[in-house]
Amino acid sequence: MTLQIYNTMTREKEKFVPVTPDKVNMYVCGPTVYDYIHIGNARPVIFFDVVRAYLEDRGYEVNYVVNFTDVDDKLIRKAEAMNTTVPEVAEKFIEAYYEDLEGLGVEKATLNPRVTENMDDIVSFIGELVDRGHAYPSSGDVYFRTSSFEPYGKLSRQNLEQLQFGIRIEVDARKESQEDFVLWKGAKPGEIFWESPWGPGRPGWHIECSAMARRYLGDTLDIHGGGQDLQFPHHECEIAQSESLSGHALSNYWMHNGYVNIDNEKMSKSLGNGITVQDLRKRYKKEALRYFVLSTHYRNPLNFSADNMQQALNSVERVENALASIHHRLGAATEGNGQVNAELNTKLDTVLQDFYAKMDDDFNTPDAVTAIFEWVNEANLVLREEVVIKADLQALLDTFRKMNKVLRVASEPGTELLDEEVEALIAERVEARKQKNWSRSDEIRDLLAERGIVLEDTQQGMRWRRK
Repeated sequence: MTLQIYNTMTREKEKFVPVTPDKVNMYVCGPTVYDYIHIGNARPVIFFDVVRAYLEDRGYEVNYVVNFTDVDDKLIRKAEAMNTTVPEVAEKFIEAYYEDLEGLGVEKATLNPRVTENMDDIVSFIGELVDRGHAYPSSGDVYFRTSSFEPYGKLSRQNLEQLQFGIRIEVDARKESQEDFVLWKGAKPGEIFWESPWGPGRPGWHIECSAMARRYLGDTLDIHGGGQDLQFPHHECEIAQSESLSGHALSNYWMHNGYVNIDNEKMSKSLGNGITVQDLRKRYKKEALRYFVLSTHYRNPLNFSADNMQQALNSVERVENALASIHHRLGAATEGNGQVNAELNTKLDTVLQDFYAKMDDDFNTPDAVTAIFEWVNEANLVLREEVVIKADLQALLDTFRKMNKVLRVASEPGTELLDEEVEALIAERVEARKQKNWSRSDEIRDLLAERGIVLEDTQQGMRWRRK
């Protein structure tokens, strides 16, 4: 099997060949940390987490960098509104971001560099562009000279004439051409700033990623990812900046996820229909959120609705019920001859082959999920038998875990770490039952049910699962 990735640059699926064998350098544009992330942010967070997990599953060492933009106009305005400082705003929402990652079942990136911690590299990068004639200072600002980079617009497939025609903003006399973009912004009175050869100020948005990608991953990335909305101007500008200096492709593969709609309407601030991940986490378990995102191909639009989320919840519950039943029957399963049933073994091999084939086809997670439901069907056939063999149950679990360690769309009973409060309540309930304090036992059971924990008392002992 060969991994094929749809490359936005070429508009074709291409065989994936990293620069260095067995290693992948991947950069994904991260959040501007002035507020809580919303469902639109959650989509690339979850999807590229799966890309990273699948690459690691295929044996690659993945160096995964996701940046934090921790200084810009939005942070400055937020700090003013909160009567605090820009660093304090950034710290608050970076902490919230990590909490949301956990709530989405997403692993932290290899590195989350911050703009404010890489200012020397950013200033140096801008200086090199100025020295080579690709940028010019003007009234305390510095601008990139787009005419100096002939292929500008190649990712979004626009040329300078089209861009000039499409400009509908007031003419800025500080620019040589209106399509030139800012690399360094001179500081206004009272604003946070850093010193530079062009005066006090702070970097423009696009230059940050070029400088940090070069510092942490080198001149040419294997994969550069982000939302579809970043193709132009952000990624286009990154390409112009980086390739003007290096003379090499900034990235060999460009990946962009589609937009997120809310009830079939585009999510936008003007409509006020955005939903934060914090709110989603209160309403839905992380496995359902992951399932919802991955049930649509990453390049297609994703529509959030209550009905779609209920379908996701139902699907996850179906998988987790099969898992719970397997675990429940393991204790009383027959040893047999210790061998997996040959027919079942063949079917499980087919399920895995289907899963990997779909993931190799440009990370086709919707079809990869169908492989999990093929597994559910096989599991239910085994579970209907009056006598089950332990080796068959274990083979089912082994197959599921190979798929789920990539997608993480379901949890096995007892494998997910409970918080300390819930652990204490479960321990207290066990003791209450020993003491025949049935009222307290039932009270704790109801309390845990409110937290999404379902307890089931069986002959083999207490069994629990998440709703």
